Amino acid sequence: MQFRDFLPVSTNTSVKESCYGALGALIGLLGTALLCRWGLGLEVHWLIAPMGASAVLLFAAPASPLAQPWSILVGNGVSALMGVLSASLVPDMAIASALAVMLAIAAMFLTRSLHPPGGAVALTAVIGGEGIRALGVGYVLLPVLLNSLLLLSLGLLYNRALGRRYPHGGKAAPNRHQTADPQPSARLATQDIDFALEKHGELLDISRQDLQELLQEAQLHALRERVGTVRCQDVMSRDLVVTTPQALAMEAWHLLSHHQIKALPVVDEGERLVGIITLHDLMIDRESRQPRGREALAQLRVADLMTREVRTARRYQPLYDLVEAFSDGGLHHMPVVEGEQLVGIITQSDMVAALFTLALKPGLTSEEAIPVSS
Repeated sequence: MQFRDFLPVSTNTSVKESCYGALGALIGLLGTALLCRWGLGLEVHWLIAPMGASAVLLFAAPASPLAQPWSILVGNGVSALMGVLSASLVPDMAIASALAVMLAIAAMFLTRSLHPPGGAVALTAVIGGEGIRALGVGYVLLPVLLNSLLLLSLGLLYNRALGRRYPHGGKAAPNRHQTADPQPSARLATQDIDFALEKHGELLDISRQDLQELLQEAQLHALRERVGTVRCQDVMSRDLVVTTPQALAMEAWHLLSHHQIKALPVVDEGERLVGIITLHDLMIDRESRQPRGREALAQLRVADLMTREVRTARRYQPLYDLVEAFSDGGLHHMPVVEGEQLVGIITQSDMVAALFTLALKPGLTSEEAIPVSS
């Protein structure tokens, strides 16, 4: 233990976010008090002190797992119940106070609703005076759950108005293939995070999903530093197999089969990119999502089947800009353009080969590691 361990921990919270948090607490607590006191006509116990602590979490740290709706409502609710039970069963106030907080923590852990203000909610049930004690189990519903519900409702409106993601869900982004697997970029990170969390053991005030996102952002930043000099032109294919909108669909099929590729850029007479056609476009009917027969395909042209809105890359664009599109975005190929002219195409194979080459030769520059194709 050193002296610096007692000094404030640095945070990256901006001045704007700090002001938003303070203003939100003002709006939330004032709104809750007004609704309880004048809106519902409550004359006593219309706002209890632990709501101040809930407001700090809800408005100043809305991304915290401790500030989520389940934690606020269930955490405060079960804590109030534990406090009432302790106050009614144990005559000694000191023992009852300690017991109330202990039981509140245990109940919150059991219900996965840990919320630090819950300890104060339980303690208030014991030391809040005769008025609070007289409420009995009613203390759980009013004021605790009523205060919590109103404060949470105002917090939802306020955080949404600021564009904050609240509730801050703990589920990962859905897989585009509609399976239970994590996104490709998250699979190795998921294993690492599981190992680290299991080894750490203690409760961390950050959700697993947020921790995973932070790790991925750090890894992407490291990737930019590592391959920042590699441009699309360094890895793209230049000897292109293309088709035209007027070509028969069967001709496109034969080109894909002969060259053992999965997509053809579609260009006009001026070699300008106007679309792309893939094996999937040829084999599956877009509307019925049923396999397309050979007879039906023979009657169609490329223009009838091609995708016209094509995501493209620029010749001198950094390669790392394309990583997310090829991993989580599910793209398998991306045309490279200069102006409107098609100059190349990058596939997942090109991307994997380039990153693997750089990983094997960390001391080399992009020009040395990946020779520019002629």
